[in-house]
Amino acid sequence: MSRAEAERRVSPLWTLGLFRSELLTTFRRWRTLALLGVLAAVPVLIGVAVRIETGDGSSAGGGGGEGPAFISQITNNGLFLVFTGLAATLPFFLPMAIGVVAGDSLAGEASAGTLRYLLVAPAGRTRLLLTKYATVMAFCLVATLVVAVSALLVGALLFPLGDLTTISGTRISFGEGLVRALLIALVVAASLTGVAALGLFVSTLTNSGIAAMATTVGLLITVQILDQIPQLHALHPYLFPHYWLSFADLMREPVHWDDLTKNLGLQALYAAVFGSAAWARFTSKDVTA
Repeated sequence: MSRAEAERRVSPLWTLGLFRSELLTTFRRWRTLALLGVLAAVPVLIGVAVRIETGDGSSAGGGGGEGPAFISQITNNGLFLVFTGLAATLPFFLPMAIGVVAGDSLAGEASAGTLRYLLVAPAGRTRLLLTKYATVMAFCLVATLVVAVSALLVGALLFPLGDLTTISGTRISFGEGLVRALLIALVVAASLTGVAALGLFVSTLTNSGIAAMATTVGLLITVQILDQIPQLHALHPYLFPHYWLSFADLMREPVHWDDLTKNLGLQALYAAVFGSAAWARFTSKDVTA
């Protein structure tokens, strides 16, 4: 039996076992736990800071309703700490964590000398690449939920909970607010698919995990800076961070879908482009480590 035939006959259970092994390896690393700890601490710091500033729980003032402006509503309803925490971590902390995990996914294996042994198994390079990407996406979801759950717990401890007012001024029940918070967390996780694919592609270009992580984070910071330069406004809609804060539109009544769909479509495009580039590079790469 040829190697190609062996790869086609790989049991789905074997593939699931590989995915499970990758998940356990990723989430047992001290680096991963430290990243999740930092992400969980951000809502705690915000909640404590707002509580100290308001003292008796009176309104912290402010206005608006998008992005960090959710902070003005935290004292009225602790559920807004979820939206504030996600808005505070999405521009840098969340994508940085994803960039570290994605950048190290293949380059880290090569640096440790284990990539060659992974490829000895009949899974094949394509299946291994897909498994690595699925693991990074699982980390995206877990990291986002860690921020959301931490914010919900701190919000419940420090501030009142109940019906909340949307950006549009309408009232919704606390249960519906929880559903929207979950949807927002899922949208935020989906917003990181482009960064995950970019990091995976960079990880195929080098055998140094540190270099791959640094390059991914550096590219992320560069794109963020480009998105803030007014003279490049024509380029902004094509940069993957541009629509990240569109998740705030889920707190409108009715929901505004335009920027949300643009964001998800743009992330899908980046995932397809850099995912294809990663596949083309990895399947033709001479693995010696």
